[in-house]
Amino acid sequence: MTVQIFPPLTIPETLAAGPGPGNTDARVLQAFAGAGVADHMQGDVLRGMIECKSMLRAIWGTQNTYTFAVAGTGFSGLDAMFAAVMPGDKVVAFANGTFSGIDALTLRIKAATREELAADALDPKAASVAVIEVPHGQSVTGDLVEAALAEHKPKWAFMAHWETGSGRINDIRGFSDACERHGVMGLVDAVSSLGVEDFSIDDYPGVAGWASCPQKGLCCLPLTYAPVSFSDAYIASLNATGAYTYVHNPIFEARHWGIVDGHDVEKGTYHRTHSGYAVAALHESLRLTLQEGISARAAAYAHHEAALRDAVTALGCKVTSDMTSLVVLNLPDELAGREMELVQACRAAGFGIWPTLSEPVQVRIGILNQLKPTAIREIVRRFAGAMRALGADADPAVADARLDEHYAGAVAAE
Repeated sequence: MTVQIFPPLTIPETLAAGPGPGNTDARVLQAFAGAGVADHMQGDVLRGMIECKSMLRAIWGTQNTYTFAVAGTGFSGLDAMFAAVMPGDKVVAFANGTFSGIDALTLRIKAATREELAADALDPKAASVAVIEVPHGQSVTGDLVEAALAEHKPKWAFMAHWETGSGRINDIRGFSDACERHGVMGLVDAVSSLGVEDFSIDDYPGVAGWASCPQKGLCCLPLTYAPVSFSDAYIASLNATGAYTYVHNPIFEARHWGIVDGHDVEKGTYHRTHSGYAVAALHESLRLTLQEGISARAAAYAHHEAALRDAVTALGCKVTSDMTSLVVLNLPDELAGREMELVQACRAAGFGIWPTLSEPVQVRIGILNQLKPTAIREIVRRFAGAMRALGADADPAVADARLDEHYAGAVAAE
């Protein structure tokens, strides 16, 4: 048999301007590439993991001992959080976009009985799970959560904090308060909000479990470590019921980060062969986040999103989102139905914007780690050019004027 030897893979640099992953900071890339070849039990690797725990607690704003990072993508962190949900558990899940919908499917799989899973293995209809569907483009409100928990009286409730599929922020205060009132343990997908919004999870005692990802607010793409945090009540429930997993069991996972029986083992401990490169990159990502400051970063996102929002509106688009790291928009009527064509043309030119992944099809433009006037101007310039290439009457000069209003005096500061 002839074995084909492919040429080296060369991936060109692109402008990642979608909902995530974001462009990784150069400092994080340097930390990843500059780490020495080391045994996974080498002292600096273990020290780095201990310090990562401390920094994650500061970034999450929590005293939860069970705060660490799951090896894998954001889906790995979410799967670990959902590991405590057992077959037959009563769950209410709120879905208002693609990703909270996937989370709701995961919960139906976790809570399904053997018979329910066998009846439809890929889309089980778990009788104990109530999925509350919220129309695309709308947010989950506290009143909606209150009514659903009062009606269904579940053990668990789930909501995405920021739903990237539709660009909507959901009512985390209303969710937490309702969970507290009804004695429900809340579970939250914070994949899109951690490192972007200024919030502390200890301010939301109704939420027992949180899961996020590395490649959005933390901008740490060269490794995949998903930050998670669990309350004592969550861990007690997990201890009482167990979980049908080893790899994503939060108690076992925490042991790899030196968290044993609710306490830190500060000398480090044996772990699942976490790479020194990966630990170095995560460590630098967390250092960068804390040095910038969560409040300052959140304010920067709000400032630059407002500029981008005004600029694309000037190009004839209608923004329907309220996140500060992402705008979700409808194209002008003259381009309606050509969303995928526009997105594909942008990607072919090294400009990575995204469509929505569910109906109605919209365009998503993100600003993760693009918090400079020059970066926003480049995004708007490329987007306007792509619209004009499809025949739209989009005047880039009008968009530039809107940006000038936002950034007057900012060039010198940058």
